[in-house]
Amino acid sequence: MNCGVDVVRRVRTHRITPALAAITAMVVLYACALGPNYKRPQVAAPQGFRGQEGAAEQASIADLPWWEVFNDPALASLIKDALANNYDLLLAVQRIEQARAVAVQVRSELFPQVGYEGDTGRGKNAVNGRVASTAGLTVNAFAGLLNASWEIDLWGRIRRADEAARAQILVNEEARRGVMLSLVSDVAQAYFELLELDLQREIALRTTESFRDSLDIFRRRLEGGVASRLETARASASLAQTAAEVPNLERLIVLKENQINLLIGRPPAPVTRGAALTAQRLPPEVPAGIPSDLLERRPDIRQAEQQIVSANARIGVAIADFFPRLDLTGLFGFASPQLSAITSGKNRVWSAAASLAGPLFQGGRLVGQYQQFKSEWEESRIRYEQTALNAFHEVSNALVSRQKLTEVRAQQARAVADLQESVSVSTQRYIAGLSSYFEVLEAQQQLFPAENALAQTQLQQLVVIVQLYRALGGGWKLADAEWATAQ
Repeated sequence: MNCGVDVVRRVRTHRITPALAAITAMVVLYACALGPNYKRPQVAAPQGFRGQEGAAEQASIADLPWWEVFNDPALASLIKDALANNYDLLLAVQRIEQARAVAVQVRSELFPQVGYEGDTGRGKNAVNGRVASTAGLTVNAFAGLLNASWEIDLWGRIRRADEAARAQILVNEEARRGVMLSLVSDVAQAYFELLELDLQREIALRTTESFRDSLDIFRRRLEGGVASRLETARASASLAQTAAEVPNLERLIVLKENQINLLIGRPPAPVTRGAALTAQRLPPEVPAGIPSDLLERRPDIRQAEQQIVSANARIGVAIADFFPRLDLTGLFGFASPQLSAITSGKNRVWSAAASLAGPLFQGGRLVGQYQQFKSEWEESRIRYEQTALNAFHEVSNALVSRQKLTEVRAQQARAVADLQESVSVSTQRYIAGLSSYFEVLEAQQQLFPAENALAQTQLQQLVVIVQLYRALGGGWKLADAEWATAQ
């Protein structure tokens, strides 16, 4: 923004000729670009994450590659397939290529534009298709020309446009990294949800068998005349209700497998499992790192920052549009009424010219354009701060959830163990004639939902690790090519 002031100061403080002063001014101006230089907005990062145990430390689970966090060979295979075949990721790659192509087009304006032109024709009162008086004679016309034009980017309009275009490449590259991280997280979460459905199906089958055993006991006692029809009817109803869960869970299992297949880009098919849900290992420690490091790790935050860079450069483009443009043009070639004489020295054509053109009155168009780009910069800054704040919240939510789910699982595991003992004791008491059938059915009916609740908590503990890894910008140290090459 101070380029012109610098030029004047240099001219005044040095004894130079007017011609040298003009050359110096052009060189210095060409080295400058109007508009504000980019400066990262300040974000108020907390000293530590809420829910983090102990003092904040530099190390983070996000430093680990995804295959060290999700240590299941079957899951690793699914993630590798997804990173190779997922359609959202393939689309993200093409958006990067489009942004690069746009950047090439914008940058081309920094260089002279050279072209050629050739004309030949025959006509009366016309030359090469254009009306021209030839005194009624029929004439031939031939021309072969090279032309060149070059806009001298005095005010940095093209350089700022190039800066904006290059920032858009980074926007799309960060978007691709965001897709890769989301894809790893989505596949891992869907895989764990599939294992939880497997466990629920196993619980339903086991509970169905338990109700079937109770019904057999009630029927034998009914046949022996020591029980009522009410007992067998209640037991039969409980058996039917539990058995109905099995086909429904099988339906959900197929739907979840189809979801995973869609993520990895293949037709519907069974999904290979590794370790069961209860055998999945949770990381013993999940350090979250320093909150301010999220600004460097999370791809969505880096993407939002590059949007600011691009918007900031477009302000420079809008400012430069207020100033005149200097264009240099050149022409060289040959023109002749006879093709045989076209290379004659007398038929040579050449020209060199410079033009300076600028706006005087645009009806507010340029002002409106500047205000638009300024507002877009403000919007991108606000979105950047919003994205960073959202990241801090997501990490805190995951840390708190992990901590509290550990306590929830301990209590639910205790409840399941007590209810399993209750079912065993009540069944023995019923056989011995010391309790009613109601006591047996009540214990069984309480155990079934308790086991399902424990399975859901076990799933949530795994999912919260997935969410934390994603929230922290996991795998940020990996190069793009390393994501699909699990060790």
